[in-house]
Amino acid sequence: MKAEIKKKVLRRLSITQGQLKGLGKMVADESYCVDIITQASAIKEALSGVESLILENHLTTHVLHQIKTGKEKKAVDEILKVYKLAQKKK
Repeated sequence: MKAEIKKKVLRRLSITQGQLKGLGKMVADESYCVDIITQASAIKEALSGVESLILENHLTTHVLHQIKTGKEKKAVDEILKVYKLAQKKK
């Protein structure tokens, strides 16, 4: 993994861990439902950002290498797999 992407991913995951801990406390404290939903939504967005960074890394390293070494079919299959996963989220 590229060093700058790894650093960003680890930072976002650290923030997300804090958000999850806070979410658990909100539920335990029976916070206002809309506030809990808002926090859960922020966590989903943070994880989506992590996915985007990992995808960026994969495309600019592994997929690019696959294309350069004649493994275009594998590269296309992986891109389609990620696309299909993204479609399931909708």
